[in-house]
Amino acid sequence: MPRTNSAIEYGSVTKTFHWLTALLILSAIPLGLIATNLAHRIEAGETNLIAQTTLLFSLHKTIGIAAFATALGRIIWALSQPRPGLLNGERRTEATLAGTVHWLLYGAMLITPLSGWVHHAATSGFAPIWWPLGQTLFFVPQSTVVAEAATTVHFLASRVLIISILLHVAGALKHHLIDKDDTLRRMLPMAKATTTPSPVQPGHVLPLVAASVIWLGILGAGAAPALISLPVDTDSAAQQTAAPGDWQVEDGTLALTIRQMGSDVAGEFSDWTAQISFADDPAQDRNGSVRVEVVIESLSLGSVTGQAMGADFFDEAGYPTAVFVADILRDGDSFIADGTLSIKGNAAPLRLPFALTVNDDHAEMAGEITLDRRDFGIGASVGEAGTLAFEVVISVALTAQRVAAAD
Repeated sequence: MPRTNSAIEYGSVTKTFHWLTALLILSAIPLGLIATNLAHRIEAGETNLIAQTTLLFSLHKTIGIAAFATALGRIIWALSQPRPGLLNGERRTEATLAGTVHWLLYGAMLITPLSGWVHHAATSGFAPIWWPLGQTLFFVPQSTVVAEAATTVHFLASRVLIISILLHVAGALKHHLIDKDDTLRRMLPMAKATTTPSPVQPGHVLPLVAASVIWLGILGAGAAPALISLPVDTDSAAQQTAAPGDWQVEDGTLALTIRQMGSDVAGEFSDWTAQISFADDPAQDRNGSVRVEVVIESLSLGSVTGQAMGADFFDEAGYPTAVFVADILRDGDSFIADGTLSIKGNAAPLRLPFALTVNDDHAEMAGEITLDRRDFGIGASVGEAGTLAFEVVISVALTAQRVAAAD
């Protein structure tokens, strides 16, 4: 069998690319659909499915990147080769529809896995890609907006991919069973086609334009909602709500890091308030007090945000806030917030060491502590630390301004 294409049949390289791409795509699609269904079940409380879901998503992503690379190689090879003409070129409507489906299929083979890869790179979460250097993309920032746009494009593109495959298969079977021509046969391994293409061949412009319009619509559908959802003010909500106290928070971050299936997942609460009373007095052990209220719903935790809101984890519906109340104690040149943290109706003692710098009426603090999620009934059904580590790292940093005393 010749390696390159001819005017009437495809060469061995083209056939290899075709069937390898088909194998990878037809493996990735069901893996993705099954894994997505399991992820919804986890959010509904079936946390025993985490390990299985992670494995399926990792397989889906890894095979998807392989399919992207193979499809890209196939397209590059196709551009260097003559393409055998259609056997029914005189049927213009049918040929134009077939050409449109082919362009949609080519686009879907690239856009579907690439958008999934962009989503993976733009967010953090479980189910790592197993290819080397596959976790990030140099042109993709860690961004919720980018991740949401990529998710929408991936969903729509995957549906186009599925529909295009079905139409492509239906067309091939129609040629083989009804028209009884060599359209399918000339792409089969080791088969040799003998039918000469029809003398009339349709142009490629109209199918390309039609497919391009569809793809532009899909890309626009992905970008528009994400752009609309851009926050007007990206500062922490801690500075947006005034709380009584001697000090007013101007800016700050309240972040956490969990470890799921061996991978760190970083998150942040965007809505929290801090009521701080503080007087720097080296002669006293107690220098003030603090009360922090956190809105659980404001947590962004990469691809596992929805799972974290579930009843077995934070149970946001039943316990919408977490509260930390503490005394501020001196500890040499540093300080400790010594108090109680209440999450999901469970209270546990907490001692948060932190560094504090005070310059006149301006203060900066930063601290970090490791908690055990089991103390707060979070993920109680996940008893394996390898699936979800017991330790959760909490870090806080803020700047505050002294509130002027009322006249």
